[in-house]
Amino acid sequence: MKADIERWLREDGVTLLKEVGIKKGQAVLDFGCRSGNYAIPAAKLVGARGKVYALDRDEDALDELMEKAGPFALRNIETMGTYGGVEIALEDASVDVVLLYDVLHIYYFPAARERRKLLYEVHRVLKPEGLLSVRPTHIEKDQIMTEIESANFCLERAYTRRLLDYKRVLEEDEILNFRKKAMDN
Repeated sequence: MKADIERWLREDGVTLLKEVGIKKGQAVLDFGCRSGNYAIPAAKLVGARGKVYALDRDEDALDELMEKAGPFALRNIETMGTYGGVEIALEDASVDVVLLYDVLHIYYFPAARERRKLLYEVHRVLKPEGLLSVRPTHIEKDQIMTEIESANFCLERAYTRRLLDYKRVLEEDEILNFRKKAMDN
């Protein structure tokens, strides 16, 4: 299992995130990043001119993330605490890609209005035509797709890949990629 995690952080995660659409030089927000299973590969992928904002409510997980990033000499990760809220302390239209992997569900955000608030914040920080990549867990796929599309995103692609989950287990799961649309007036 430890070898799977090391390989994920070293190469498999980078390969997956490249397929998701992350590119060199981009700014990426990993909302609910935990200990960095996606933030670290994203930081490797965007390179020194890019930036990864690793946002989580668990300060210990953020400390673990930075410890895990140490051997990779990554200096482009900025950790941010949320304290359980949906507010994102970033400027409008400042991020190219937002990752919501195993976050946008009924356990963290049991009320639909809280998920809508989060999606509004994501929409706000994404650049025009920005990418929202979601790993839908603990909620019906149709329900979350409707909520995301109602927040001015359009589905671009859905696919299944081998992903590392929060328990550090590799499993087949789905990723949904959405593009930001202009806000309806």
